This record gives sequence, structure tokens and C-alpha cells, in this order.
Amino acid sequence: MGARGGRRVLVIGGGIAGLTTALHAHEAGHRVEVIVKDALGDGATALAQGGIAGAYARGDSPAAHAEDTLVAGAGLSAPAAVDVLVGDATARIAELVARGVSFDRDADGTLRLGLEAAHSAARIAHAGGDATGAAISAALCARVREAGIPVREHAVLVDLLVSADAVRGARVLTEGRVEDLPADAVVLATGGAGQLFAHTTAPAVCTGDGIAAALRAGAAVADLEFVQFHPTILVSPGPAFLISEAVRGEGATLIDDDGRRFVFDAHPDGELAPRDVVARAIVRRAAAQDGPVRLDATALCRREGWSAARLAARFPTIDRVTRERGFDWTREPIPVTPAAHYLMGGIVTDTSGRTTLPGLFAVGECARTGVHGANRLASNSLLEGAVFGARAAAALGKPWPSGPDDTAGPVDPTLEPLPRSGDAGPFSRAALQRLMWDRVGPLRTHDGLLEALGVIRAWRAAPTATAPTARTAALANTTQEIPPLPRPAGGFDAVSPALRASRAAIEDVNLLEVADRMVVAALARPLSLGAHHVVASSSLAVDEPSPALIGAR
Repeated sequence: MGARGGRRVLVIGGGIAGLTTALHAHEAGHRVEVIVKDALGDGATALAQGGIAGAYARGDSPAAHAEDTLVAGAGLSAPAAVDVLVGDATARIAELVARGVSFDRDADGTLRLGLEAAHSAARIAHAGGDATGAAISAALCARVREAGIPVREHAVLVDLLVSADAVRGARVLTEGRVEDLPADAVVLATGGAGQLFAHTTAPAVCTGDGIAAALRAGAAVADLEFVQFHPTILVSPGPAFLISEAVRGEGATLIDDDGRRFVFDAHPDGELAPRDVVARAIVRRAAAQDGPVRLDATALCRREGWSAARLAARFPTIDRVTRERGFDWTREPIPVTPAAHYLMGGIVTDTSGRTTLPGLFAVGECARTGVHGANRLASNSLLEGAVFGARAAAALGKPWPSGPDDTAGPVDPTLEPLPRSGDAGPFSRAALQRLMWDRVGPLRTHDGLLEALGVIRAWRAAPTATAPTARTAALANTTQEIPPLPRPAGGFDAVSPALRASRAAIEDVNLLEVADRMVVAALARPLSLGAHHVVASSSLAVDEPSPALIGAR
């Protein structure tokens, strides 16, 4: 890590949270190395379209932003963490500007602010119309390179190195070679676990690596049942493409085959209701009509007088991609479907990114800071990464506290006999993704969750190269209750040696680990809350009673 003084810090992840941490830590004199799974700049941050919340115009305030965040979080957000988020917002956005992010501005030079779902005011700053994440990522990557911070690319986190109940470094796989990297502090910024699901906006690198490694090391993890499903992903061949919520914020509508704005049946805010409400409404309506619903941006042209050129200027990326895929969204509504988008839960931290395990920090989507609660408010994630990345760097070298106030992780519920896991079939990542979408997606049932857990546990127990333990497969043809799996005593060392040269196999181990804990957390919460929605039957076409509305104004 070079000849600088300070503490040796490994930052694992290269999005807004990880790079903000790395820059602040470097500027404070620490010896920093950034570890990224692909090339620097790849990952979820660069894909973010909507923007970053926290730019307050006249009539708006941090207090109003905090209230919207708490309401969206359905009572599960930590007020202290939310106060930190909104209190630091102005400084962090100013820092991004200073680091080279060119946010969109009006003619008079003021930030051009957008409105998104469940926000009470327009407070979302954008860059390049719908390319905010790309602009932020490019600027931060450039600053990291200019600062001379070492970056190890194409390196996969295998496990954390733990000694005397503290994290002392990380084990990584680079080009088939495993290496132990000692450090005084490890900052996990590895993103979420969107690759658990058949439909996701997450890039291929989001396989829950940091969360799984933290679980194996003994750090507390919580709220994994809360997965946000973005309502509007373009239905077309090719990689999943998100249609930003900002499109609906500008006035686009969601319609069914009859041209009816059906989301008002579920919530008085219609298309601007919280994301979980909109996503469930779309799933139900699509099932009822046996086909996708449509996003109608032509309403902007008809009602608001927008020209095709103005729509393309406001949303250049969306305009380009939809046209490349054969749609003219200025003339016709386009088909959309929900997809897994963001994980509210993760590694439990305090407001400085410290986990329950000394020496280990977590920031960004892999962390459970307490900000998001049961449902993330739109465009709070980029802000969270910037705010808590800076705070984690400031905490490096300070005495470790006894632990975050909330260290409770999910616990195994009392399980009923599970379905015969002999029906699971052989493990594949695609099979896991289909299972998670069908049984742990926007609409969940108790029986479906039990079925998913039975299959996942059968896969984890199987003596294959991707099984994280050496358990027997004797449970495969029984109907007995499956007990909790113990945490592998040796982490990476407890799995097959074949994993030592296989990124895909390491990822599969991590996906199965996080999937298991996610389903267990969902079973432990039998009542609907926020993005976790449990219906009374497996029929998705029939409207079930909904939990109390959130975000209604």
C-alpha cells in the first residue's frame, strides 16, 4: 500500500460508497488500497439514473426530507441515522461538485431539481439527465486515479481474515491465485445481492459477497427480508434496462390493456406511490391481464406539451436504449415489469459505518445503516453512500465502540415440515434465481417461502463443488423439519478446493448463503411491512388485503 503513514485500509468495492471512503481515508493520511471485482467503475453506481436526493430548494428542508424517509421506511428506519443522512446531504453534494460532478442546472445556474415517488418536494439532483450515476462514478474514479490510490482490479473477495475476534484483512482471488491481504481495517462496499433474482437491475458483480463474508466472520446482519423491486424495467430482449422513476415524476403514467391508470386502485398517489406499492400493483395487474402493463410517456407530449426532442434531452439514455430495442416511446406506451433493485438490509452498522466486528466497516448497499427501514425512499441510496462513506473514513483509527445500538440479526423461525427437497433438482444459478423470483419476489406466501428454504437448504447440503459445507445430502428425500445450517467454521477453507480458482463458484456459495438468510428473515416476519409483502394465498391475480398505506399525502 505504499510508504505513507496512517492505518492500512482495504476498501472492497468501487461505487460511490467505496470510493468516497477511499478518497477521504487517503486525504486523512491512511494507506488505502481499493479492491474491485471487475474494472474500476463497473458496478451499480454507474447505472443509477434517477439522481441523488438532498438538494433543498426554498420551501424544502432536511427535516422534510427526514420525514419522507421515515414514512417510506414504514416505521423501521432509525431516526438517528436518518438525521445524519439529511444533515450531511448538502456538504456531500457540494463535495461531489468539487470532485467534478456536473449536475444539471437551470439557466440561472441553480441546480435543476426533480421530484420522485414519495418525496414531498423536488429535491433530486441529476447529471446528464438520466446519467447521474455514470457522472458520479466517472468523477470519483478519476479522482482516485489522480490521487495515486492503488486499485486492484478483477479481484474477488473470498473471506475476511479474523483473529482475536477482530478483522485483520481479507482473502482475495485474483487470476486464479488466492492471496491474504493484511489490514488494520477493512471497509466492505460490495453492493447488494440483486443477482439472487431472475429479474434484476443489478449488474453481474452484485452477488452478496460482502454480506456473505460478514456472516461467515460473525458480524451481525439484519433486515434481509426487505428487497426493493423497481417497478419499471423495460420488457425486451437483452440486459435488464431500468426506466427511471423520474419519468413518472415528470408525469408519465402506468396503464393496463384498457388504458386505465390502475395504480390508483392500490394507493391514492398512483404512479408516485412508494415503489413497493407500485411494483405489487404492476405484478397483480400483469397477472390478471396475462401480459405486461405499459408506461405511457406520450402523456407528457399530450398533456404537458413536451416535444420528442425535449423528452430525449431530459432522458437521453432511456431514449437511446428504447429506440435501439425497437420502441418509440414518444409515440407509444412501452411494456414494463418490476425487477429486484435494492436491498435495504445488510451488515448492521452504526452511523460511522462500524459493524459489530472490530476492524470491519460496511458502507453502501451492503450495509444496514438504519436509514432505509422497510422501504428505501427514491434516490436516497447515492446520498447514503456518500454520507456514510465519508463518516466511515473519519472513524478510522478511533476507538471501537461496544457495538451499534441495534445488533439484532435474523433468527430461524420455528419451521413447519418442508416440502420434499428431492424436487429441487440440481443446483444452478439460474435455478436459484427463478426460485427466488417466484417465491421471494414482490408477492410472497408462507408456503412459498418454506418451499424456497427447503430447496436452498437441499442445495447447500449437497456434496458438490459449490456447497459451502460438507453436510450429507441425507435430507434430500425426507419431509422432516430441516434445522439451521451452522456457519462454516473455516469460511473459505470449509468449502471445496475447487473454489480456489473459480469466481463463479465463490459467487454461488455467497448467493446461497444470502438466499438462505433472506428467506429465514422473511419467514421470521409473518406480517407485511414495507417492501416485504406476504399474501394469504399463492394466487397473484387476486388482490389481497394490503398493509397500511405509506407515503400517502
